[in-house]
Amino acid sequence: MRIGFLGPAGTFSEQALLSEPSVPPDAELVPLATVHQVVVAVAGGDVDRALAPIENSLEGSVNEAVDALVHDAHGVQIVGERVLPVRYCLLARPGMALQDVRVVLSHPQGLAQCAAWLRENVPAAEVRPRTSTAEAVREMAATDDAWAALGTPLAGELYGASTIAEDLGDEPANATRFVWLAREGDGLDDRAESADWKSSVVFSGDGDGSPGWLVRCLSEFAFRGVNLTRIESRPARRRLGHYVFLLDFAGRADQPGPAADAIAGLSAHCEELRVLGSYPRAAGAPTP
Repeated sequence: MRIGFLGPAGTFSEQALLSEPSVPPDAELVPLATVHQVVVAVAGGDVDRALAPIENSLEGSVNEAVDALVHDAHGVQIVGERVLPVRYCLLARPGMALQDVRVVLSHPQGLAQCAAWLRENVPAAEVRPRTSTAEAVREMAATDDAWAALGTPLAGELYGASTIAEDLGDEPANATRFVWLAREGDGLDDRAESADWKSSVVFSGDGDGSPGWLVRCLSEFAFRGVNLTRIESRPARRRLGHYVFLLDFAGRADQPGPAADAIAGLSAHCEELRVLGSYPRAAGAPTP
């Protein structure tokens, strides 16, 4: 089995992957350069599974993953999820002190999740985004400039960097939710047994310009007692002011019951409706 993740080695994505007991010991782990590539690699058959970050407790959705699922990876489904507590280290070349730092590199989410700490402790440092935390550490370690990077202790070990500050993050409960991705019809027989399931759908319709359209869509869930755990909108990429909506909700869309009935009712209001998957809720994920 080939499993894609956001690389290079040493990212939080790899950390989540290595701590997942369901990963076969003989699996081939495939690092990919961007979150978008992680998602579309499943659609293209380049990997069998992928673990992609989709939501952070501080910064919200990882839009690159959401947009890839919605627009660029039809035929890909969510088959599981994983929640990883996230704490950063500030890494630099050996011998550098905190007061010497002039540039801080990291993934945009990492920079945002540590923004208050950076303002307080290295206020003069320029922040520069990179495609992943590990890429930031790798680039920093290869330069002689007064750079540092926010990343994982594993990345520091891999690329020969020293930790000059640790356990960083603007909130101690910071966590990232990852989703397991597979092609439709694949990976449905090895999911964990669970009484606590959730489902995800994406929908849109030209009625989004009419008063009450979204209320009518959501009422299909409310009237059946199906709890929504997440709702968001993303540009529909058709015309300005039109959106697609994503929902996470309690229950299974793939079995008869209130959740499946709500989706059937929702379809009457929409031009496009796609079930992204039904899967066991991970420990630490929003509770219905």
